[in-house]
Amino acid sequence: MESLWIKTTKNNEIFEQLNDTKKVDVCVIGGGLFGLTTAYYLTKNNINTIVLEKGRIGEKVSGNTTGKITSQHDLFYAYLVDDYGYDYAQKYLEANEQAIENIKKIVNDEQIDCDFSEEKSYVYTTVEDEVPEIEKEVEVVNKLGKNAKLVSNIDLPMKIKAAIEFDGQAQFHPRKYMLGLANVISKQNKIYENTTVVDVEKDKEGYKISTDTGNDVYAKHVVIATHFPIVNAPGFYFTKMYQSTSYLIAIETKSKLPKGMYINVKEPTYSFRTALYDGKEILLIGGVGNKTGEPITNEFHYNELKKKAKELYPDCRVLFKWDTRDCISLDKIPYIGEFSNLMKNIYVGTGFKKWGMTFSNVAATIVTDKILGKENKFSDVFSATRVKPIKNRWEVQNMLKQTVNSIAFNKFKIEPYSIDQIESDNAAILEINGENVGVYKDITGKIYAVKPNCSHLGCLLSWNNADKTWDCPCHGSRFDYMGRNIYEPAIKDLEIKEIWAK
Repeated sequence: MESLWIKTTKNNEIFEQLNDTKKVDVCVIGGGLFGLTTAYYLTKNNINTIVLEKGRIGEKVSGNTTGKITSQHDLFYAYLVDDYGYDYAQKYLEANEQAIENIKKIVNDEQIDCDFSEEKSYVYTTVEDEVPEIEKEVEVVNKLGKNAKLVSNIDLPMKIKAAIEFDGQAQFHPRKYMLGLANVISKQNKIYENTTVVDVEKDKEGYKISTDTGNDVYAKHVVIATHFPIVNAPGFYFTKMYQSTSYLIAIETKSKLPKGMYINVKEPTYSFRTALYDGKEILLIGGVGNKTGEPITNEFHYNELKKKAKELYPDCRVLFKWDTRDCISLDKIPYIGEFSNLMKNIYVGTGFKKWGMTFSNVAATIVTDKILGKENKFSDVFSATRVKPIKNRWEVQNMLKQTVNSIAFNKFKIEPYSIDQIESDNAAILEINGENVGVYKDITGKIYAVKPNCSHLGCLLSWNNADKTWDCPCHGSRFDYMGRNIYEPAIKDLEIKEIWAK
């Protein structure tokens, strides 16, 4: 399934694959929004930089988002103040507000046609018991210096109990924006697509970045911009984060569409924003997410979104549907900066929760400043090497519980039945001769079989029938039905079971 953003940017420039050895000041691994923004700032500072992208620029996580650019991250500031204090929360807010202005400036300076528009954003509730939470958030945010309003009506066709309004927020077409950044970067520095990084190791002058093309890049600095870091040690981010999946549909309707951006307080969440398609406004509805790899039929989530769409706009028609991934840290705060105290000059930006459009710029400015040897007033807030106790113990317990449940469910769902019993266009994990085999049968009856263990750390995979992928419940890696790796942190394909592949 293709997102609206990818579908409407098909005829873009194709960057070549890495075909020889390179030596640069900075190697950026990953051509999503964080990687490209970092490369953009480095290019503007005349730093010799190279970008390596496994697939196509902006076609992975960054090209499958809602495209909201906002400092309003659900009801979050009261949580920050309660757990970390006003000074901390104020810096968090200021960093995100600055990021919005930075993106606006880039759009204007580079004349990037990406449907950028300034909007108000809202977190709303239809439940009376949740009104005090919104009232508290309004009070806290105003104390932090942001003009937030408590309102009782919004532009969606529903009655609400209350909402918090942020002004000065924005939305855009994320892939058009990323391709605009790539265009600026490529005038001075190199971008390579279809180039998978398979290893990063210390070298006498910095780091050696090995790729699947057999060609290496030597760099003084490395930026890991792969959404979920592909280097396991010594950062050990797989022990500190998990991935969540959210779902989106795009609808057309004859009804009046709302102005602004919206999300409700509690699960199941529903997110709303308008977008342009074929010269007319359509509505994006997202939410109803789950921990990536949870053993649940993914079509359930799309059906829930369609049900909500029909409830609000009875005449609507679904144009697109897609899903997106979010890395979530245990304390809900991104990891930005030095990858590890043991590996100098390697940097990371990850754990953006569900607000990657804004945090990509926050991360890019912090990492760029570190490479340039400049101070950044926000670096301590998001330090990737922080060791302070995680106060959000519920999130820690929840992550562990979800992971254990997902793995356990997968283990016990394995049934010793035959391939003949698998329906067409579906898959199952079978126990064959004492070995687990992931078997997918396409609509013609052709069989594709793989070892159903993630190539990252070996977790048993779940079949995602909506996208025809094998998903990892531990850290969110994804593989297609042929076993080819799609999403990190895994970088290797699954082992093919040749005996079954016909």
